[in-house]
Amino acid sequence: MLFLGTSLTAGLGLPPEQAYPAVIQQKIDSAGLPFRVVNAGVSGETSAGALRRIDWLLRQPFDVLVLETGANDMLRGTDLDSTRANLQAIVTRVRAARPEAAIVLAGMMAPPNLGRAYAERFRDLYPSLAADNDLPLVPFLLEGVGGVSRLNQPDGVHPTAEGQRLVARNVWAVLEPVLRTRLVEQMP
Repeated sequence: MLFLGTSLTAGLGLPPEQAYPAVIQQKIDSAGLPFRVVNAGVSGETSAGALRRIDWLLRQPFDVLVLETGANDMLRGTDLDSTRANLQAIVTRVRAARPEAAIVLAGMMAPPNLGRAYAERFRDLYPSLAADNDLPLVPFLLEGVGGVSRLNQPDGVHPTAEGQRLVARNVWAVLEPVLRTRLVEQMP
């Protein structure tokens, strides 16, 4: 499994074993599932940066991609059509190179200070992209964590270890059925 994402995936400010992909690995191990997590999260990553990296990341084997990017685009006020085009290009490249791989999309939301119209368009980007590409969707990666002071580091943006565990729970709710389906599909 490959987790492609931003500092939220990388676990900025925390030891690697506390980032949500590492917590997902613990859940995978506890469930007795034969998957190994690779955390390809990079702090500051934009959708354009993820698109530039995808061909290199496609060199390694994976059965499932968890795609978490766009939050830094939003924080920079990037044109949403550009963000959507980059996310679509990543999905298209992965499907062309690995048609058998499952892709799980992690959604984000914009804070209201960016304006209502932008926040609404940003919120709708992920469900629309998931529907157009028939992708399982984590509706909001930071559900129950975003805006909760005690679950975020002093910067107010990056989850604490406890926050990362809740993020892992959000992702696991969508990811576990995908992994179990992959196992059934791979059975002889």
